[in-house]
Amino acid sequence: MTTTLRLYERAAANQFDALWDISGGRTFVTSPSYYHASHQHGAPVFLAGLYGNFRLKLHGGDWLSCRTAVIPAGVLHELDLGGDPLAVFYIEPTIAGAEALKPLIRNSRELNGALVGTGGEVAFMRDLYEDRYNPHWTAEPLDDLMGFSIRRASAEPIDPRISQVVKYLFEHGDDLTSVTTLAALVGLSSSRFQHLFTQQIGVPFRRYRGWNRMRQGIREIIKGHNFTTAAHATGFTDSTHFSHDFRKIFGAPPTVSLHRLARLQP
Repeated sequence: MTTTLRLYERAAANQFDALWDISGGRTFVTSPSYYHASHQHGAPVFLAGLYGNFRLKLHGGDWLSCRTAVIPAGVLHELDLGGDPLAVFYIEPTIAGAEALKPLIRNSRELNGALVGTGGEVAFMRDLYEDRYNPHWTAEPLDDLMGFSIRRASAEPIDPRISQVVKYLFEHGDDLTSVTTLAALVGLSSSRFQHLFTQQIGVPFRRYRGWNRMRQGIREIIKGHNFTTAAHATGFTDSTHFSHDFRKIFGAPPTVSLHRLARLQP
């Protein structure tokens, strides 16, 4: 306990930058933050309070205190972190669904479409956060964690037609091909495609495409590009458009988590 408190005080005093790692089918971010208004993600996410509980409010529920949570894509929620750091670990549908994140949470209960818990893979996330400036830090620990979780999960693969479109979007973050065209490419009507997409992925097609574009835009910023360049490279009209959509997706502006970065990928 003494060590944990000392490390937390050091982190707060030095104002650790936000830590982002986006590669393959996963996204990992840790950053001190405050309030995140009601929002929903385009991919399932595992949340972990690095030094204590955080407050979570699921759509239609009351505020509750938890240490970990697994929130499927499309589930509305709010966060109140009080300035403390939170670890956020997304897994894309090209890899697996929310079931693959459940092995990361312990002592959990289901509530309003999500899982909330009192424990899980917290120490692992905290070590990455505190060791960010170690020159030997790589993405390998996250790959190992994802592999561990997927092997222990019982998840069914998504429909191959939807998987084909998701993979295409994943590889072409700035693509704006119409939903009608993409549906026809996999042999579905537009209405059937959109119904099946929402059923399989958890969010409508356009929301997932927006999520994917945002993910690609953040990746450009991690590489060192400014907001305007990143926005134009991924189909946003300008940095204002990018910031507006960031707030819609994450429930908070990008000023804290993207203006100060620990860039861990070239």
